[in-house]
Amino acid sequence: MNIAAELVLVAFRVVMAFVQAALRWVFKPPEKSVAGEVCLVTGAGGGLGRLFAREFAERGASLVLWDINEVANEATAEALRASGARVRAYTCDISRRADVYCTAERVRAEVGEVTVLVNNAGVVAGRPLLDCPDELIERSMAVNCHAHFWMVKAFLPHMLENNHGHVVTVASSLGLFSTAGIEDYCASKYGAVGFHESLSHEIKAIGKDGVNTTLICPYLVNTGMFRGCRIRKEIETYLLSPLEPQYCVHEAMHAVLTNRSMICTPRLMYLVVFMKSILPWDAVVCIYRFLGADKCMYPFFAEHRRGLNNNQKEPWTDALPTNPCVDHGNADLD
Repeated sequence: MNIAAELVLVAFRVVMAFVQAALRWVFKPPEKSVAGEVCLVTGAGGGLGRLFAREFAERGASLVLWDINEVANEATAEALRASGARVRAYTCDISRRADVYCTAERVRAEVGEVTVLVNNAGVVAGRPLLDCPDELIERSMAVNCHAHFWMVKAFLPHMLENNHGHVVTVASSLGLFSTAGIEDYCASKYGAVGFHESLSHEIKAIGKDGVNTTLICPYLVNTGMFRGCRIRKEIETYLLSPLEPQYCVHEAMHAVLTNRSMICTPRLMYLVVFMKSILPWDAVVCIYRFLGADKCMYPFFAEHRRGLNNNQKEPWTDALPTNPCVDHGNADLD
């Protein structure tokens, strides 16, 4: 086929992609079943991770829960077991490559192969760049970005071998556009988005159409992670209030179960990303200032400092497991 004919074909396929996307908005596609799948959720001890685990459990999936916080992770596991779900909980520091690979081997031996991987765990330093210790910057990059490499390398091979599975990346709208003062978080989430997109291209390039990927980029979620973050009051009240965690996870689950490649919540985020891509930098700065997004993290920093002054623990200071491959949970995944 000559290049002119190929261009016509490509143009037709691009138009059809727009048509199909529009139809999916109007006619909701059916959700696939995950009953019997083995679903691993990182950061399952609380926040979105706990809600993702519950959603998959309600749909009949077997759950493998990873978190560095043993007590919180076990609390999630116990709550799911009480509802009749099959659950196994593991304490793991995903920022440590060896810990990920070691715990992954235990999961394969004790539970079986993971078929749905939800990379959800995340941390934020809560300090502007010049006030942020180097080790906290490294921690943000290790948990929010580097861990995705180790998790996928541990579990993707079996998915590719069987041409069956799903990789879910919980990133952030701050992986698509940025703001002042959280350079470590934005860089790590940009890295997670880039990793996910490249991985998706690779899976398609080798023809594994049974392995799906979904990128989740929510706006600010009301989990307490960014407590104090504020944009302009009128905008926050009428247009962009923080998302409720259950709503965020409900929308994300629908995207996963219908094999959508990406979801931004709320949908207004698509417009923000588009404008950021086409507008001059000075125009972006002007709009940020109007929205109050240029300094939205400053109240967050003040809230974070108050928490430290009240002797609250930093999220990254939870005690690491003595044994990097500690299993916490009964062998109730047959």
